[in-house]
Amino acid sequence: MSKLLTVFGATGNQGGSVIKTVLGHAQLSKTYKIRAITRDATKPAAVSLKEQGVEVVNADLNDAQSVSKAVEGSSVVFGVTNFWETMNIDTEIKQGKAIVDASKAANVERLIWSSLVHVTKATGGKITAVKHFDGKAEIEEYARSVGVPGTYFMPAMFMSGIMQAIRKGDNGEYAMNVPFAADLKIPLIDPATDTGVFVAAILLNMQDTLNKRIAAASGYFTPSQLVEDFQAATSQKAQLNTLPMDMWASFLPEVVRAELRGNFELIIDPGYFAGEPADAVEKGLDLVAKSELRKPISWKDYAAKNFQA
Repeated sequence: MSKLLTVFGATGNQGGSVIKTVLGHAQLSKTYKIRAITRDATKPAAVSLKEQGVEVVNADLNDAQSVSKAVEGSSVVFGVTNFWETMNIDTEIKQGKAIVDASKAANVERLIWSSLVHVTKATGGKITAVKHFDGKAEIEEYARSVGVPGTYFMPAMFMSGIMQAIRKGDNGEYAMNVPFAADLKIPLIDPATDTGVFVAAILLNMQDTLNKRIAAASGYFTPSQLVEDFQAATSQKAQLNTLPMDMWASFLPEVVRAELRGNFELIIDPGYFAGEPADAVEKGLDLVAKSELRKPISWKDYAAKNFQA
């Protein structure tokens, strides 16, 4: 009899990637039936999942009772929250705790939680503005405290964010405008493509990943390499512009300025995966390789696929 894998954020990048990967994997597709959780089962992405044989269930993360009902009978839950929807850390933590509580009540074999570093703690209070990290980390802490068997998927910086930083100038050439030195090492992932790869690796190695954090990245890339690979992938001329942090932040919308500035300050020092072992990214990639899954997409291939002139 198949186990039930319940996926939150089923029509988003992370949840959608998990479902696509599991459905396409010979072993996992036989091991798990999938229940996709969405707020609107009538949206095209949800209808498409139904057509693929996925059970689609409505649930509202702000309604703990609906979350509990959605998780009933699950063996594994993939949980993710979207800070940017409300930009309120208290709301995100409440939503995440609802998933944790529902998983605990359902006595799940595993909660795979999409987590991040607690920036305030990792920097000793030096950087306190990165609420979309801290909230997810606090949900992880809560899951551990109540004894839910967990694995903590920790996605690297999104490749889409780098692509957004590459802009076409008046001279027709492109520039990547960032507050990073040319040789800074930045871990990157495309969550829409590769969340499922790392989650599949967790599902195939349940014993080895119990209560562990899995750093999920295609690898580390320097800004100079990013520009070089962008040029090779797109046949467009590009250059790196390293801006002072204050100047770079001044171009951001005020509503996200402090949040993103803090995020980029983290990447500079002490590093995106602050507090994790120095080889955390390599260990995540080793887990994928051990599971005989495809390699995560490289930045060069991502740029070739997603660049729009």
